[in-house]
Amino acid sequence: MPNLRLALSQIDPAVGDLARNSAEVVRWTRQAAEAGAQLVAFPEMVLTGYPVEDLALRSSFVEASRSALVELAARLAAEGLGELPVVVGYLGRSELASAKLGRPAGSPQNCAAVLHHGQVVTRFAKHHLPNYGVFDEYRYFVPGDQLAVIRLHGVDIALAVCEDIWQDGGRVSAAREAEAGLLLVINGSPYERNKDDVRLELVRRRAAEAGCTLAYLNMVGAQDELVFDGDSVVVSPAGEVVARAPQFEESLLLLDLELPAATADHTDGLLLSDGLHLVRTELGGEPQSGPAQPLTAGVAPRLSDEAEIYQALVEGTRAYVRKNGFKSVLIGLSGGIDSALVAAIAVDAVGAGNVHCVSMPSQYSSQHSRDDAAELARRTGLHFRTVPIAPMFDAYMDALGLTGLAEENLQSRLRGTLLMAISNQEGHIVLAPGNKSELAVGYSTLYGDSVGAYGPIKDVYKSLVFRLARWRNELAVERGEVEPIPENTITKPPSAELRPGQVDTDSLPDYDLLDTVLDLYIEGDQGRDAIVAAGFDPAVVDRVVRLVDGAEYKRRQYPPGPKISAKGFGRDRRLPITNGWRQG
Repeated sequence: MPNLRLALSQIDPAVGDLARNSAEVVRWTRQAAEAGAQLVAFPEMVLTGYPVEDLALRSSFVEASRSALVELAARLAAEGLGELPVVVGYLGRSELASAKLGRPAGSPQNCAAVLHHGQVVTRFAKHHLPNYGVFDEYRYFVPGDQLAVIRLHGVDIALAVCEDIWQDGGRVSAAREAEAGLLLVINGSPYERNKDDVRLELVRRRAAEAGCTLAYLNMVGAQDELVFDGDSVVVSPAGEVVARAPQFEESLLLLDLELPAATADHTDGLLLSDGLHLVRTELGGEPQSGPAQPLTAGVAPRLSDEAEIYQALVEGTRAYVRKNGFKSVLIGLSGGIDSALVAAIAVDAVGAGNVHCVSMPSQYSSQHSRDDAAELARRTGLHFRTVPIAPMFDAYMDALGLTGLAEENLQSRLRGTLLMAISNQEGHIVLAPGNKSELAVGYSTLYGDSVGAYGPIKDVYKSLVFRLARWRNELAVERGEVEPIPENTITKPPSAELRPGQVDTDSLPDYDLLDTVLDLYIEGDQGRDAIVAAGFDPAVVDRVVRLVDGAEYKRRQYPPGPKISAKGFGRDRRLPITNGWRQG
């Protein structure tokens, strides 16, 4: 059987930065060429970054993407890389009107192309458009109706984009009908917990259905709330994992594949599954036998559940800070578990020298919390200062005479004001420390602990916050390093410390119970009666449901943060703020 040396470039594009992304394609293509690759592929919409959201509706951006594609083809040839076929994703437009969708000619499309010898030799658009969860592609794109097949060194290679294999039929079935020897799928598939296992089973199933080897290439990095974990994989028709790239790392997955020789002689325009029309492109090259020592990429080890989640939080935070032009972050460090974990994530994301923390004690702040905050700063080496809020608090109280919840929230809002003032003065980006449990039930103060530009643990339930803190300390021990988070921070009862002797359980159920109910109500979309029927106390369920439903307006005003769950607040879960449905 012919041999094909395939290079999958698992890289991190930046949304809107066409020049930077083009340069990265050239850089990684050169690495692939130097390694003897015969075909190199890049992720979905790598030229524009992904997702582009409403940028797709700007004709100027669409045309800039199309021009960048042509310029990239010419640049690759000019730099001596034109012999190597390159598969890239980009933002394109339809040539014809879509009567089915009522969209005119020139509507945006999620496209991919093959560049060769300085030319764009074939183009095609994503066929299946996702419209669930974080995806809203029917808002932007017109689906494609072609199956692009390139013949290279005697092998037929069918091309697809992400959702094309998540839906039944489509390009998977069409690839079998076209008798392809390889199905190459470029992706921008966001991370969420346990998705790597789901993704692998999907790829195995689709390889069997297509009757050929399947190469699944995914991007890495992050864009706003979305984190991309890489985890590119090549699977044989029998479901064997031939190669697998690392998670959360840019890498070039390079391997030799023995693939069936092309024998099909189907003509262009042949009608295949789901109304797809075959478009063939001959790239040339004689069939080649495998080298004496074929390249075997190997299978990168998988991360543990905690390691995977933590790395996603680090990646999301790093990308948000760096891609938005910031160098340093600012955190209100209380001595509690949430701000401690956020500080540890920030140190791992941007380095201790770029992390600035402020302790802002009030009269109710315990000495052990002050000590824990200072100890974390000492252990990690981040910048640390103390600014008491008592004088400001006293001034407000003298003027307004606040009591109860208003008095408690004033303390939080003074801290928020201080953080934003320092941010304005010194140029740091503020990280908000709120976790998903608190956001779910509204256990936060607007314009107080919710201030900031990014919330690293926004999608992390409180019980998982504790697990991640322990895991990060265990990792430090394994590495022979100092544990970043003081043990007392992890073991003491959580408290906002806004009144004497306050603990979170004064206002909320135990976090393990709360998080279980929240998971059923939020991720599971189960109603009140179904949760009660599962054995939970009706009074607890009613209370939790009431709190969640009443806090939607707060969540709408919370900063973005990395999505790690199946249903994060904001992109995934959007309920009406003004809402008369009260039955869960």
